Amino acid sequence: MNGCKAMADSTTPKPTAVDAWRQAAVPADLSLDHFHPPLPFAVALSGGADSTALLLACAKQWPGQVRAVHVHHGLQDAADDFARHCERLCAVCDVPLVVHAVNAKHASGESPEDAARQARYAAFAQVLQSHWDGQIRDVALAQHADDQVETLLLALSRGAGLPGLSAMPERMERHGLVIHRPWLHVKAAVLRDWLTHMAVTWVEDPTNADTQFTRNHIRHHLLPVLEKAFPSFRQTFARSARHAAQAQGLLRELAEQDAQVVGIPPAIAQLQALSAARQANLLRHWLSGRGVQASTRQLDALQVQISACTTRGHQIDIKVGDGFVRRSGATLDWYNF
Repeated sequence: MNGCKAMADSTTPKPTAVDAWRQAAVPADLSLDHFHPPLPFAVALSGGADSTALLLACAKQWPGQVRAVHVHHGLQDAADDFARHCERLCAVCDVPLVVHAVNAKHASGESPEDAARQARYAAFAQVLQSHWDGQIRDVALAQHADDQVETLLLALSRGAGLPGLSAMPERMERHGLVIHRPWLHVKAAVLRDWLTHMAVTWVEDPTNADTQFTRNHIRHHLLPVLEKAFPSFRQTFARSARHAAQAQGLLRELAEQDAQVVGIPPAIAQLQALSAARQANLLRHWLSGRGVQASTRQLDALQVQISACTTRGHQIDIKVGDGFVRRSGATLDWYNF
């Protein structure tokens, strides 16, 4: 486990560093004046540079109104050290902290990153429900502009549709939580420069240097090349993601309107009256409402069957997600046996 160069000898914030944080102004790029969370609220604290900077900036902006949640994944030997670092940081900054252990091991065929992320969201929900008298629903995450670019590039590499190309929203609701990302416009280097200026340490996850992980490969090899070719790529990529999010919002509204005519679960004859694009849009909307993520190939196969369904005896039985879409009389339904 490595700290920043300014204080490589210790992962515990020194009194002088804390004094510097209390006295130092937050850089304009890191201003939280645009962020208006209900008070009190929580910060997701990993102990890394990004979440450390966000915790300090929030504690400075709203003294006494910030809580912290550290999720102990237990996936590597340094996990206990991460938790101890967060405890020391929060102690000297007068921020109440809850350390919550989870089992973040991924199932066969599941992305380790996705498994860890879902475990974190579930942990945040559990902590906020069982601590602080249930008064907190809002959690701030320290994801920044570089994270947003990585997310968008990963979505492009997978041939994602508009939901994926929308990347990470600044605000979303999940597991009964309101998730905020107030620093999606901030370059990662700005966060670390601020901490280094104040001589505040952070912890480095050793896996962040492993370029066998696609996201790390993008971060270490692709982003520097993009910066040389397109210096403003973070801003322009973010603008494209916002355009995608707006377009996806319109498609959602259209699907809701079509659902009022076609019905949920969808009636086959009414589905057939829609254009192929509107039909696919409504099917995605219906399936996502059931918690089902359909691949493009599965959806294409389903639409072929819907088009061919012109007789009473025609059966539909298509694998979609981890279940099946089947004909049930005049309508479709999804089953997971």
